[in-house]
Amino acid sequence: MMYSSRRKPVLYFKEERRRCTVYKLFGLCMLLLLASLLWLQLSCSADPSSPPQHDTRAPQEQPALRPCPAAPPAEEDPSWGPHKMALVVPFRERFEELLVFVPFLHAFLNKKKIRHKILVINQVDHYRFNRASLINVGYLESGNDTDYLAMHDVDLLPLNEALDYGFPEDGPFHVASPELHPLYHYKTYVGGILLLTKKHYRMCNGMSNRFWGWGREDDEFYRRLRKAELQLYRPSGITTGSKTFLHLHDPAWRKRDQKRVASQKQEQFKVDLEGGLTNLRYAVESRQELTIGGAPCTVISTKLECDQSQTPWCLLG
Repeated sequence: MMYSSRRKPVLYFKEERRRCTVYKLFGLCMLLLLASLLWLQLSCSADPSSPPQHDTRAPQEQPALRPCPAAPPAEEDPSWGPHKMALVVPFRERFEELLVFVPFLHAFLNKKKIRHKILVINQVDHYRFNRASLINVGYLESGNDTDYLAMHDVDLLPLNEALDYGFPEDGPFHVASPELHPLYHYKTYVGGILLLTKKHYRMCNGMSNRFWGWGREDDEFYRRLRKAELQLYRPSGITTGSKTFLHLHDPAWRKRDQKRVASQKQEQFKVDLEGGLTNLRYAVESRQELTIGGAPCTVISTKLECDQSQTPWCLLG
């Protein structure tokens, strides 16, 4: 038999011996596989509630196997308290930030024993981004098992464990207060991270749906809080200043949609007296339960509707 000079020669057996050797190897592999499966089944099927079998070995020779106690879920641990937060994240195409945000906030809230579920409200329509409407969707889709909201930007991570994410019973609690936020420092700022009960959110009729593009929707919501006569609270005793949060947003790489189209320039400072939860129009395209870095979240892909006779700036010219 001739071999190519480009290949390293290998040892060949005669055809009969080759078949015999292959069958033997196959049979040996099957025996080893069956033995491994049998051992695994025996080791995993021990019933800790069954009575121990008689064993004549000395005490020091007894196996040290014992069932590992499972930690009770947070829902059954009374030290976590009775309240549960819906962490609402308005979102569109910022997956790099989401991959960091979900496991970070899940671990942060677990450490503080805050019952929560993370709802990523993903805008999938062709209109401009509408943060306020997405938060309204998050409120309506949050379910009956939660009693308060965290309106939370995906690019803002809390670094100080003293920050309070608990139930805001007395009134809306602005976690990312002006003296702590790395960028925004004016007194009426309520963006970034705001906690409020579902009852208080209903009292405000949610947020205005007129703000397409970036900015101003939280300033309008501040006026709604005042109109509802709700007392706004902010953190005290936090000494980390502008280092209290990590802001992930890179304006050079991801530019904000700050364009003001047509009459949007005049409308952006007005108070929307009628709109909010009552005139929100949307459709849920899908609801997906995901795990990111071991942290569970629900991604609700949402299509918003726009009445272009009322807000023609939902589309860029």
